[in-house]
Amino acid sequence: QVQLVESGGGLVQAGGSLRLSCAASGRTFSNYAMGWFRQAPGNEREFVAAISRHGGARNHGDAVKGRFTISRDNTKNTVYLQMNSLKPEDTAVYYCAADENRSWWDVPGIGSYEYDYWGQGTQVTVSS
Repeated sequence: QVQLVESGGGLVQAGGSLRLSCAASGRTFSNYAMGWFRQAPGNEREFVAAISRHGGARNHGDAVKGRFTISRDNTKNTVYLQMNSLKPEDTAVYYCAADENRSWWDVPGIGSYEYDYWGQGTQVTVSS
């Protein structure tokens, strides 16, 4: 199985930017479609973004479209989430996830149930 470790979270003012990273180890990284989800206190886990195994297909949630961008580097076994124009409502724990059931050309899934492995999460707090 694959192990996932997120980093890059922190406290930022509204309008600022952060870049989250998720480092994978244990299995061939390009075997997995990757996703980012977030969860705020009292809320359900929410889809943020996902990327295909080859990196050419991406999905972004409506709440972040135009502000966040997912990318991956298969040579570094890392997936990224660039977050710009942050808002207080973006405050949440952000989780990286891996889906081992996608073919190379599949579009990545947007449901948390589609993902098999999860990181521990990194806190992002946006102050107003």
